[in-house]
This record gives sequence, C-alpha cells and structure tokens, in this order.
Amino acid sequence: MKTAHDVIVIGLGGMGSATACHLAARGHRVLGLERFGPAHNRGSSHGGSRVTRQSYFEDPAYVPLLLRSYELFEKLERDTGRDIVTLCGGLMLGRPDSRTVAGSRRSAEQWGLPHEMLDAGEVRRRFPTFTPADDEVALYEGRAGFVRPEATVTAHVQLALQAGADLRFEEPVTRWEVLPGGRGVRVHTADDVYTAGHLVVCPGAWAPRLLADLGVRFTVERQVMYWFQPEGGTAAFDPRRHPVYVWEDTGGVQVYGFPAIDGPQDGAKVAFFRKGTVCDPETIDRTVHDDEVAAMAAQLRPRIPALPGRLRKAVTCMYTTTADEHFVLARHPEHPEAVTVACGFSGHGFKFVPVVGEIAADLALHGTTEHPIALFDPLRNELRQSATEPEETTT
Repeated sequence: MKTAHDVIVIGLGGMGSATACHLAARGHRVLGLERFGPAHNRGSSHGGSRVTRQSYFEDPAYVPLLLRSYELFEKLERDTGRDIVTLCGGLMLGRPDSRTVAGSRRSAEQWGLPHEMLDAGEVRRRFPTFTPADDEVALYEGRAGFVRPEATVTAHVQLALQAGADLRFEEPVTRWEVLPGGRGVRVHTADDVYTAGHLVVCPGAWAPRLLADLGVRFTVERQVMYWFQPEGGTAAFDPRRHPVYVWEDTGGVQVYGFPAIDGPQDGAKVAFFRKGTVCDPETIDRTVHDDEVAAMAAQLRPRIPALPGRLRKAVTCMYTTTADEHFVLARHPEHPEAVTVACGFSGHGFKFVPVVGEIAADLALHGTTEHPIALFDPLRNELRQSATEPEETTT
C-alpha cells in the first residue's frame, strides 16, 4: 500500500484533470489515476472542439458558472501559452418557441447577456452558409465559440504536474472503499493500492461501475462526430465568417456544428445533439456506418447546403446522461466526509471544465463551495424517481 495522499482523483479527463490542477495549485498532495493515456480519445474529452456559449437553453442557473468558466479558460491560456478558446460567435436556430431558441433567449434576458435576435432573412444575409426556413429565427451571441478539449486536458495536466501532483496513466481503478469511521479512502488499481484523506471520482462513462452505490441511474450513449469537406472548399466556413451553431428542427432534433477550424484538410465538424444509442464504454462500437453518415447529411442538406460534401472522417465519443440531463456534482451522500463526485455531464459539460475543477476542489477540501450547485444534487427528486423505474434493456 502506497503512502497516503491528501486527495486521490479518479479519472483525468476534462473534469478530473482540472480538479487535480486546482487541488495541486492549492498546495495539496494529489494522486491522479487514469485508465488510459493523457488527453486520450476513448471517453468524452476529445474530438478537437466543443461548443461554448453563455445564453444557455438548458437552464439559466448555469450562467454564473459559465461566466466563471470563461474567466478560468482565459487564465489557463495565460498560464500555459496554449490556444484553447476561440470566440467566433454562435447561432441558436429553430422555431421561436423551440427549446434551443426560447431557452437561450430566456437565459440571455435573465442575465443581461449581449445577444441579437435575427429573423430568417437576416440570418441568410449575415451568414450565407445557413438557409433557415422562413418561420425560423436565431439568437446570435458574439461571446460563443469553441473550446479545444485535448488542449484543455493537456494544459490542466501540465499545470498539475508543475504544482507537484503525482499523475499515473494507464492505471485503471478497479474499486474504492471508505475506511472505517470515514477516515479516508482506499483505492485499488490494476497495479497497486493507495490511501488518501479524500477521494474525488470523475469517472466519465465509467460512472455506472465506479459509482454504483450513488443511487443515480446513468445512461451511457454512443455519439458520432462528423467532419465534412464543404462543396466549394472551406473559405466560407472560416471562423471569421462562420459561427458555431445549435439548430433544432420541428421534431426537436438538434444538430450542432463548427466552422472549419483546422483548415481544408479536416473540413467542418458537425454532430447530432442527444441522438445517440445506449452503449457500454468497454464494448462501444467505434465503427461509423454508412447509414449514420447518410442521416447526418440529410439533416444538413436543407440547412447548410454546401456542407454535406465528402466525408473527411468520423469518430465516436460518449455522453453519460442523467434522467434530467443536469450534472451530478456534490459530496457523496453516503460518504460525505470522504468522497466527492463529479459525473453525469450529459453531453453539455465540457464548457464547464475549469469551474467544475474549482468546485470539486472546494468540495473535497471544505465540503462546500461558493458556486451555485444546488441543481446538481444527487438527491434531487428527478434522479431518485428515475432510479426506481425499471431499467431498459438493449440487445
């Protein structure tokens, strides 16, 4: 058994690497354990880009956390010299009463966020790659853009190591336990056993296995990200001309996408939001099939006609989703003295990575945080009710 640390962090993806960074920066002895290598592509924190936005249709309660996250992303860039965030503007498109448009407008108006409401004609004039229907509108937010997930994880790992954290990769955790009387934790890996005063569990898609006693049902979903070569080239999709976007159709299906951020060799990235299939992280099908590509192209063709040209590449990732699509971020209700959990980020969490790291460090060290996180309580009714419902089976 290894010498005790102050805090052990399980998982060094987006949330775990940020947590280890914040803990180490505060002078604590941190051990980080990750089943894969640094900034790997086997979970959720990869794919070259993630949308960031402040006019948040999921719930206005997220906005204060987003404002802090923007500050911390800027600090991360200054501290590491890495290119992490690009604010190229963003469009939230759909019918005026759609969740994407109405919810974004509600958050923007409640928090006084700068934004513009555009009718279909104005969207077509200002952003000619988009062809919305006459009855569609858009909220434009100049402070929206994209975050680089691999660069973010690498930057947090870099700073954590510089601050003295002991980060161990390719060392999967098999189980953990709270010591008698709640006086610390013991963590078992494939290689060794470690102890610490506190544990932070940031397991991503492995939440159902490592947090089985939490009483929360997590659904792990396979998602696909696509990069298309636009017809006529990528000039019209340059980040100086083409914003990030989330577009909701009349059936409630959302597509999100990006400008051509890495030049003509990769094209422009797009994906469905919440249209995945249930999977297991160990056996996920990582092959992208022709019918999936065809479905994505069909969704794009009437909206961004130049985009569904030649497919350049497609890769899978995973969402770990809760019943109400909100996060779980709190002290573990069964082990509040020894364990903090950060999980269930439901496909919209990466833009919060640095502030989640700050919050998880607060909770691990003090049991509380000044940030508003009541929405993420694992004991909330929406999660407890879903945990008692019969579990769906898949074949």
